[in-house]
Amino acid sequence: MAEKIINDTVAFIKNIAKTRGKNADWAEKAVVKSVSITEDEAVKLNVVDFISPDLQSLLAKIDGKIVKFDGVTRTLQTKGVQPKPIQMSWREKLLDIISHPQIAYYLLMLGGMGIFFELSNPGAILPGVVGGICLILAFYALQVLPVNYAGLALILFAIILFIAEIKVISHGLLAVGGVISLFLGSIMLFHGPEEYMRLSLTVIIPAVLVTSAFFIFAMTMAIRARLKKPTTGLEGLIGETGIAAVAISPEGKVSLHGEFWNATSDQSVEKGDKVQVIGVTDLKLKVKKIE
Repeated sequence: MAEKIINDTVAFIKNIAKTRGKNADWAEKAVVKSVSITEDEAVKLNVVDFISPDLQSLLAKIDGKIVKFDGVTRTLQTKGVQPKPIQMSWREKLLDIISHPQIAYYLLMLGGMGIFFELSNPGAILPGVVGGICLILAFYALQVLPVNYAGLALILFAIILFIAEIKVISHGLLAVGGVISLFLGSIMLFHGPEEYMRLSLTVIIPAVLVTSAFFIFAMTMAIRARLKKPTTGLEGLIGETGIAAVAISPEGKVSLHGEFWNATSDQSVEKGDKVQVIGVTDLKLKVKKIE
């Protein structure tokens, strides 16, 4: 396969050299033997036409030169032409920033955290809105970057594992799996040929640690809230203590939080005895006597 690629590249560059009237033999050596030469040697060996130290010199030298491209012959008229630099608009600058691999990666992480927080705390609104915007911007950037979809799938799978940790009692196994999946997915996310098109460990490790810490903290708070004893409603009455307003045998009334409730008890309770709520059925308390 490597030999086939080299042969195809040699044939391609020799065809270009012959079409432009350049040194096809040197072009082949540049591919096969990786030879290199100075600019003066390039002119001498007919690899290039001439050397220009600046743009104005180049425009003066190519004036009147006849070029042929895609079967069309043109005569260059560059005498007196003033170069006009084209600057990126604010929109292009913004999209260029968003399309940077590190920015796209951070947007993906922030988007995942925002959506996770919104699902864990329905009605917060702001985290969901910010998370949705970050995810959309991240997906825009990912479509113009060399993305490895296996890495992206691992990151999304990590978020799913973190969410599942709230619903399933796994004693932390799902969270550990999420951290591992997030780390591996971050390493695999981009596969560009250039270094600046890939994520370095100095970016990945802090991002994975911060993201994992956020998810674990949010999961811990959600689990604590789920296991915490209710403080409002009928469920919040269980475990509370009150005073028997009248004798209970087996029914009566108790004074609880300044209110009178109908109550029942399996024990004989005298007026003024201290009781504890052990159940609630149809707005009627079931109590037991506190000795």
